[in-house]
Amino acid sequence: MHVVLAAGGTAGHVEPALNVADALRRIDPLTAVTVVGGDRGLESTLVPARGYELVTVPAVPLPRRPGADLLRLGPRLSSAVRLAARVLREREADVVVGFGGYAAVPPYLAARRTRTPLVIHEANARPGVANRLGARFTSHVYSSFPEAMPGARPMALPLRHSIATLDRPALRAQARAGFGLAEDEPVLLVFGGSQGAVRLNQVVADALPGLRAAGVQVLHAVGPRNEVPASAPGYVPLAYVDRMDLAYAAADVAVTRAGAMTCAELAAVGLPAVYVPLPIGNGEQRVNAVPVVEAGGGLLVDDGEITAEWLTATVRAVVEDGERLAAMSAAAARHGVRDADEQLARIVRRVAGGDR
Repeated sequence: MHVVLAAGGTAGHVEPALNVADALRRIDPLTAVTVVGGDRGLESTLVPARGYELVTVPAVPLPRRPGADLLRLGPRLSSAVRLAARVLREREADVVVGFGGYAAVPPYLAARRTRTPLVIHEANARPGVANRLGARFTSHVYSSFPEAMPGARPMALPLRHSIATLDRPALRAQARAGFGLAEDEPVLLVFGGSQGAVRLNQVVADALPGLRAAGVQVLHAVGPRNEVPASAPGYVPLAYVDRMDLAYAAADVAVTRAGAMTCAELAAVGLPAVYVPLPIGNGEQRVNAVPVVEAGGGLLVDDGEITAEWLTATVRAVVEDGERLAAMSAAAARHGVRDADEQLARIVRRVAGGDR
């Protein structure tokens, strides 16, 4: 079986694709996987790092209003679709599985042109243009928020296997030792997605004296493009955390943005969190966080309302109340889904004709 994955641009599109690829290989190690992505996104590093073939086609953003870009769209898109169709024919693709991003548009159209079965997964509460377009070409549409896509069936976000199978209590001591944290003091994990969040970084810097005075340690992923502060006893700043499973295991509570992958991972591992949705865009981050917060697994605060004083008081109230912390952890875990990668992989195999 040869599966072509269509995803590109951000980690939020590429990571779920790679997680399904891993699941396909666990089910059948002989499964061939090719990722078709764009020529400018994070797929250029993420895909090869996971050991999969990447073929790039020009990403063709679909303009939202008339103008010169719309007039130039036809030739650019036609060329990209021809390239994608060539990939499908040369690889003898059995199925295309799309996760969105502008880079997914040419493979979607190529699947239609070559009559290759198409499966689409939408992770976000506000579907993107690419997946709304691709959903017109197939009945195999799945979404973490099915009410947002007419005809979509429910399917949680496919997670990395190391996250989906994480046993936080079992790894806690090892994880804390690995990060240089004390085993007997609570840990606050702060991160703002793969690129960090300047606003959260500033709030945490201001809150740090109060948090440390309360005996709370801080593991802080500041983002690869942001300046890394000096470390101090009980404060571990890092540009980037490449083992998020260990970061989750070390932590008692998190402060973070509310991207779809972040919300799905924190819920699955049962880590309570303070969600601070990105205040720009279409508001999807707030919608992403609401279900787990309503389930009791986290707290929600607007970007403009979070202060050092509020954060210090809130984190102290949670970590100093063992019953409340345990209840929030259990609520998050009940809301989370750990096996969506294998669920979707088996659907892909059925659509491709591999499981009869």
